[in-house]
Amino acid sequence: MWVPIVGLLIGLFIGWALNIPIPGVYAKYLSIAVLAALDSSFGGVKSIFEEKFNAAILLTGFFSNALLAALLAYLGDQLGVDLYLAAVFAFGVRLFQNLAIIRRELLSGWAKKRRALKEKRDSDE
Repeated sequence: MWVPIVGLLIGLFIGWALNIPIPGVYAKYLSIAVLAALDSSFGGVKSIFEEKFNAAILLTGFFSNALLAALLAYLGDQLGVDLYLAAVFAFGVRLFQNLAIIRRELLSGWAKKRRALKEKRDSDE
């Protein structure tokens, strides 16, 4: 369950520790890379809750999403159109959907545990 979260935390720590300045020209590409990483991480956590986690799917999804988004941004730069916004929108929607599913799963698990504890207390009395 912790593989996507640990990977994200390690990446954040490395980025924070190295503190490499990024030129403004690459801001579009960096924003898409961050969204691709978050999307893959949240998707990995969601798949763990759904008991469908596969590390190969997580990794290939991350790299293929990041590559496609970077290609859209590059093509948009060449055409003078902000095509990277399509990737930002798609990743943003998926992030909120995955977060909603994760939240629902966590809350339902917490509620089940509370009910089980209450039933145990009631049966002990």
